Amino acid sequence: MLPYLRFIGGDKETFCPSPLHGRSYVVGRTDNGRYVVSKGNGLSYTQHTYLHTGEFYDGTWGLLLRQDAERDFVMGQEIEALGIKTNHMEYVLELDMEINLPNGHKVKPCLLQYDVECPYRISDAAFMSQEEIQAEVAKWGQMNERGYGKAHMIAAYVLIRNLRILHDHNILHNAISEQNYTWALELLDFELACSPSHPYISEDDQRHVKDLFPREILQTYVIINYIAGVLREDIDFAEVDALFAEYGFNLKQFLVL
Repeated sequence: MLPYLRFIGGDKETFCPSPLHGRSYVVGRTDNGRYVVSKGNGLSYTQHTYLHTGEFYDGTWGLLLRQDAERDFVMGQEIEALGIKTNHMEYVLELDMEINLPNGHKVKPCLLQYDVECPYRISDAAFMSQEEIQAEVAKWGQMNERGYGKAHMIAAYVLIRNLRILHDHNILHNAISEQNYTWALELLDFELACSPSHPYISEDDQRHVKDLFPREILQTYVIINYIAGVLREDIDFAEVDALFAEYGFNLKQFLVL
């Protein structure tokens, strides 16, 4: 796929499933029908390609910095190798152009390209038809190893098992949300992730990693709740809690009342 940036020439047709994707666009299909996504191509909302608000140092809305693109790529490969369903990384490309930021710095935008089974994130439900959602959920049957009767429990099984694999390998995703899972239950977006093989550069950031693992349990629970709500399924919290406990995530350890 040829690189491109939003509003900077060319005749490339793209597809953005929703404005929640921010700086990512579907730019094609692979030979086996997977969706090719390019990340860092400019904002999918507003009339502007990039917006720098200053809160993230050189980080800029719509733009992908090289260090973030490279971390996303290598962490994605590491997580895919563990057997977690995720995107398949293709390349990182630094563009031969400079962007002048309001803070006086110059940066070169990077593009990260990968392919996925489903272009829609769980959070895209408001931008999808019920037919589109049900078509994706119908595919979960192949992951229903335990014969669950409700779709959100199939998702719970997959997501909780994913979290167990990550934590067993001391991998912190650090951005688990309905924004970073697709409706094919693919885990995405690893630019904030770290592992023993790819620790954070900052010693201060790395020192706090161990304190961030527990919150990923509740972040995963939020996604399960979200899916149940979208599908209009009643959720049995005792059943979900028991599944978490089965995988070593006993919520009672966090009780304060």
